[in-house]
Amino acid sequence: MTNHQQDENSMLPRHISVLPLRNTVAYPYSVLPLIVGVRRSVKLVEKAGDSDGIIGLVAARDRTIEEPNPGQTYEVGTLAKIERVVKESEETLQVVVRGLERFRIDHWRASTPFLRAYAVQAPESVVDDLEMDALKRSLKDVTEEIIELSPNLPKEAARFLRQIQDPAQLVYTVAGTINLDVKTGQALLELEDMKAKLRTLIAHLSREKEVLTLNRKIRSEAHEKMDKAQRDYYLRHQLKAIQKELGESCDGASASDEYTDKVKEAGLSEEAMKEAERELGRLANMSPQSPEYATIKTYLDWLLELPWNKTSEDQMDTQYARTVLDEDHYDLEDVKERIIEYLAVRKLRSERFSQTDQIDEKDKGAEKTEGMGAILCFAGPPGVGKTSLGQSIARALGRRFTRMSLGGMRDEAEIRGHRRTYIGAMPGRIIQAIKRAGTRNPVFMLDEVDKVGSDWRGDPSSALLEVLDPAQNRAFRDHYLDVDFDLSDVMFITTANQLETIPAPLRDRMEIIRLDGYTEYEKSHIAQKYLVPRQLRANGLGMEELEFTDEAIHKIIQDYTREAGVRNLEQNIGAVCRKGAVRIAEGRAQPIHVTPDVVRAYLKKERFESELSEVIEIPGIATGLAVTPVGGDILFVEATLMNGKGQLTLTGQLGDVMKESAQIAHSYVRSKIKPLHLDLSLFRNADIHLHVPAGATPKDGPSAGLAMVMAVISLCSGRPVRSDVGLTGEVTLRGRVLPVGGIKMKLLAAHRAGLKTVVLPKRNEKDLDELPEEVREQLHIVRVETIDEALEEALSPERMEVDLPLAANG
Repeated sequence: MTNHQQDENSMLPRHISVLPLRNTVAYPYSVLPLIVGVRRSVKLVEKAGDSDGIIGLVAARDRTIEEPNPGQTYEVGTLAKIERVVKESEETLQVVVRGLERFRIDHWRASTPFLRAYAVQAPESVVDDLEMDALKRSLKDVTEEIIELSPNLPKEAARFLRQIQDPAQLVYTVAGTINLDVKTGQALLELEDMKAKLRTLIAHLSREKEVLTLNRKIRSEAHEKMDKAQRDYYLRHQLKAIQKELGESCDGASASDEYTDKVKEAGLSEEAMKEAERELGRLANMSPQSPEYATIKTYLDWLLELPWNKTSEDQMDTQYARTVLDEDHYDLEDVKERIIEYLAVRKLRSERFSQTDQIDEKDKGAEKTEGMGAILCFAGPPGVGKTSLGQSIARALGRRFTRMSLGGMRDEAEIRGHRRTYIGAMPGRIIQAIKRAGTRNPVFMLDEVDKVGSDWRGDPSSALLEVLDPAQNRAFRDHYLDVDFDLSDVMFITTANQLETIPAPLRDRMEIIRLDGYTEYEKSHIAQKYLVPRQLRANGLGMEELEFTDEAIHKIIQDYTREAGVRNLEQNIGAVCRKGAVRIAEGRAQPIHVTPDVVRAYLKKERFESELSEVIEIPGIATGLAVTPVGGDILFVEATLMNGKGQLTLTGQLGDVMKESAQIAHSYVRSKIKPLHLDLSLFRNADIHLHVPAGATPKDGPSAGLAMVMAVISLCSGRPVRSDVGLTGEVTLRGRVLPVGGIKMKLLAAHRAGLKTVVLPKRNEKDLDELPEEVREQLHIVRVETIDEALEEALSPERMEVDLPLAANG
């Protein structure tokens, strides 16, 4: 092992002046130009120039420090000789120095007027062997490749490097040529072993070669793309010129010009205008054969066809609105009154704002939403006119009508649309419906809001929150359009059969208006005034060709339909009209007078038989009242005795609440054996089986509690429950009767079923105000607070013999 540059050949003085370098590292064998502007450094150069010109160059640790002090520079540096000094200005010198050898600072001597230090020689250890030769050759090869790839390095440098044999000169010449960063260059300078220097430099240059190779590839690809784009541009312009000479149209240019004119006339919002102009710019520079060309055109078509500023003028005449609503729908006074209130508020606010010159922003926003208030939700059984009521509201307001069914919807994208990155993407159904309506303020009906589902594709009901909230929907953002669209002028109306399945946040934004169903009188009136004329027109018949009697309508209502609404009634009327149309078309009869006998002949066998046509004469059966998704209905509670040990069996697909009601009924009767004069052996030697028919239909709720108590007491006492009495109410273990819901629908169902008396909780008395007058007159309504009060009204006084089960063998 030998040391490169022995002590006797060193030019290193023991005490040297040190010049700190802020942005570079000086190496031996390299010539380095420097700009010296710091006053302390200028003094150092001037002093050294007057002597032998030998100075020490060290790199500063922090490049932001203008005058580094001892400890703020690296300890290993390069001894250099000043070759030339040129004075550029009063305070700036241009200095050329030549690196000589490495040194290491032993200790500092002074920091004024410039840095001075005691330095020692720091020669590298060099071993001349085959490995050294291989490392030198590898360094020369990778350096030549770097010079070839880099446009900033002179090609002559490669030939110069081939002539260098000294490993130290080779390392420092290469390091100075490729301009290493300060940290990497200083680390290279501080290495003692020459082989380590070579390996470090080879590793760094190999990585640099990969970066330069990739950079050249990227530039080449970008250049090719740019050349292709320029070529396409020139070819398109040549094609345009050729088509012009031939008298043919140029689709690309004409399409761009056409859309530009449409955008100016569309009345887009500021955000939509910017998006349209951006897409127009892309379209103008794109070939019609490009796959994206059709996508951009489709997007622009949707953007331009939306009614950004088109509105229909509201009809503010409340009397006209009353007339329209009365023409289209019978009864529904609550709904009609709500629409009149809406019109009256809009009219008054419009007049007030028109007389006010200064309106603050808060009032402007309120003017849009305050008149409407919450979203209207029509809740009720099928066939009561919820959907058709929306069309009447639109006609009364003078607005366009559009509707959208939410039943079975599970994908949130159906509300908000798909993003344009998807193939075949389209706006959501909200935006599609607004486009169909052609105005920004239609009456928008959302049908079946209670039947919205959710799965892995999202929750559409959550997306509806933004649509239906007046405070948010003025900036509704569809994923496809990706611009805000104002829905605050839209009058949203929703419909539902059951409110329980609507998510609470969504239900909270709605004003619920219940449509509970019609009485027979109302159905008959609706049929004669609305349904019969509509079906006659639908089947090509005139009013004089086919006439329904009131008795025929009543027969269809009683024997062929059992519903809260009138949908099935209209279907059966349509069936009679079609039968009559056949006879009239064949010339066999004209005109036709539809009587109950004609209805029986046309519609064949009656579909429903009154469940109360046969008088119930056996104990253990009670008639309860319930609310179902299709309106109110009656249900029977049956009880029977059998040998056992006093247990209770329940069947009929009952829910948890209804099972608890049955348990309460059983326990209450057992606790009242003496007051009710019952036989104790019935509960010791017998089991009671309680069943609610229609076992395939799930049932739940506390309303059947009173009917269950009556069925068990009737079974055990032998006193049948009167067959014309309906019962509803929740019971407690102490015999109290608590209020329940759906009273109006239950009483309508009792009226339809032909019941004469209804026993209900006294605290439900306030619900009777909603009951039609003709129903109230025909029903004897008994209000009770305790089970004892209901017993006197529901049970027959005559007792029948009860077959007691055999005593259990001990």
